[in-house]
Amino acid sequence: MTSIDPYENVPTAAVYDTFAEAATRLTGRYTRLSDTAPSPEERERWWQKVLELRAAKQAVPAHDREQLIARIGEWEAELARLQAADRG
Repeated sequence: MTSIDPYENVPTAAVYDTFAEAATRLTGRYTRLSDTAPSPEERERWWQKVLELRAAKQAVPAHDREQLIARIGEWEAELARLQAADRG
C-alpha cells in the first residue's frame, strides 16, 4: 500500500515542529499585512486571520499526525498564495 504521508519516515515530533514553523511563518505574514494595511477595516481583517490561525493551531493535538499534516498543507498553500499575490 502506498502511503500519502509526505513525512512517512519522520517522527511525529518533527512533523509537529514543521507544523509550528508553518503557523509561525503564516502568522508573521498576516501580522505584516495587518501592520501595513491601508485602512482600519483591512487591518482588522488581517488581524482576525492571526487570531483564527492561533486558535486553529491550538486546536490540533501535538500527537495527531493526520491533522498536523493537513494544516501544514493548508498553511503552506496560503503562504504560497500570498507570495504569488505579492508578485502580482
